[in-house]
Amino acid sequence: MKCRTAEELLVPGDTEATPVVFVVDPDASVRRSIGSLICRQGWRAQILTSAEEFIVQCRPPGPSCLVSEVSLPGLGGLELQEHLGARPDIPIIFLANYCDISTTVTAMRAGAVECMIKPFRDEMLLIAIRCALELSRTVIPLQTELRTLRERYGSLSGREREVMALVVSGLLNKQVAGRLDISEITVKAHRGRVMRKMRVGSLAQLVVIAAKLDAVALSQISPRLGAVRYTLFTREPSISTNRAQRVPRLESRGLSGSHPSTL
Repeated sequence: MKCRTAEELLVPGDTEATPVVFVVDPDASVRRSIGSLICRQGWRAQILTSAEEFIVQCRPPGPSCLVSEVSLPGLGGLELQEHLGARPDIPIIFLANYCDISTTVTAMRAGAVECMIKPFRDEMLLIAIRCALELSRTVIPLQTELRTLRERYGSLSGREREVMALVVSGLLNKQVAGRLDISEITVKAHRGRVMRKMRVGSLAQLVVIAAKLDAVALSQISPRLGAVRYTLFTREPSISTNRAQRVPRLESRGLSGSHPSTL
């Protein structure tokens, strides 16, 4: 079976596209062995020799994961993981000839699916890859939704963002007007534009969107908001109960930023 590169795949955001498994290892024999194993499962392998080579690859359109040696020449495995902090759609599985407890803890806390010591059983690696791909498949539509919400939020004026932050924090129109030193009628006008631009029909829907965009970032858009903190949610909803810390906080990526087209 021929392994094709990510660039040969389908359109971005297609969760049904054939999964891509990136393999980064300086050992050619390890790369060949894992690449063959991946292809036999019907997945597509992208074989690379360094973290730097991986970083410049095109983003795969569907589910993907990274199988990487911890000790890489140049940029190391943990540094690569840090670089991918804003890409939860590409979970990492680490391989190592030797891995001390400190390195393992650091990798797992940062969201690694597994840390495996060489030599390992093929079936154990396949189990880890399947888990990673399923996680990626789950994250992709969430990221698509968040990207859309950021674009809508980015269309709001500065004043509209201020009004939105105060409204979702639970303040009434009259209280918002007093906080911003504007009339209640003006608050209602801004609030109406916020609802239209964010494409919601109720305050409850706006609250849910605010939670997804991240309450902390919303509450910090203007010093005039004072101590207001919208705290219904303190992090993104977890993908599963045992992965609550696996998806990085949104404020680290910025509300209005879009995802890069490259890794």
